[in-house]
Amino acid sequence: MSELVSIVMPVHNAATYLQEAIQSVMSQSYKNWELIIVDDASQDNSLEIARGMAAQDSRIRVLVNDNPTGYPATPRNIAVDAANGRYIAFLDSDDTWLPDKLEQQLPLFGHDEKIGVVFSNYEKVDKNTRRRNRVVEAPAETTYSKLLLGNVIGNVTGIYDTKRVGKVHFKRVRHEDYAMWLSILKRGFVARNTGTVTALYRVTDDSVSSSKRRLLSWQWNIYRNVEGYGLVRSAYYYMNYAIRGFLKSLK
Repeated sequence: MSELVSIVMPVHNAATYLQEAIQSVMSQSYKNWELIIVDDASQDNSLEIARGMAAQDSRIRVLVNDNPTGYPATPRNIAVDAANGRYIAFLDSDDTWLPDKLEQQLPLFGHDEKIGVVFSNYEKVDKNTRRRNRVVEAPAETTYSKLLLGNVIGNVTGIYDTKRVGKVHFKRVRHEDYAMWLSILKRGFVARNTGTVTALYRVTDDSVSSSKRRLLSWQWNIYRNVEGYGLVRSAYYYMNYAIRGFLKSLK
């Protein structure tokens, strides 16, 4: 029998794109999944949309965060705690997966116990989901030392194996997804890329990727305060990250 995949989706005022995101999970060719949606104090009708979709598919669960903090880490961790699957994957409420995303990724875990994470390339789309071949390509494999030079794991594509790495929680910091992937690979695990595009990442005026100055400040905090590196080493990683991030933004 195929292993269960738990999909984590935090939601905050996401009514515009939420149904499209959920539908992309429901359209997966790999069928053994559960989608855990955690509403984080939405003031629009996101919760109503999520519950409506859950009524159509018993694999969808909707939870509510009663103590919102403003950090995506909080609803994500609630979902991780509630997850029943061997594999945990992540999808934000304004992004979408392509139909064969899970089917392509799961075989890459194989029998190599060092493969703790699988990820993919992804394509940037605009607010109307228009595709213009803005593909962000990542290396075939990455390790902790390589990931320090720049985040090549698009969170919309990442999936990890809890049997190998355990359940991993997000720290309450900005750029929490990058900090999480680092925490897994720091233990000696390797992340492997399918080499294919499996997800569509939406870039809007208020998306994180459109605010480079904020992202760079968050990155510096991870090097200095999360990973605990000194000034010189942090500066080295920071410059590499900034250059790679600039090249990625040209896509």
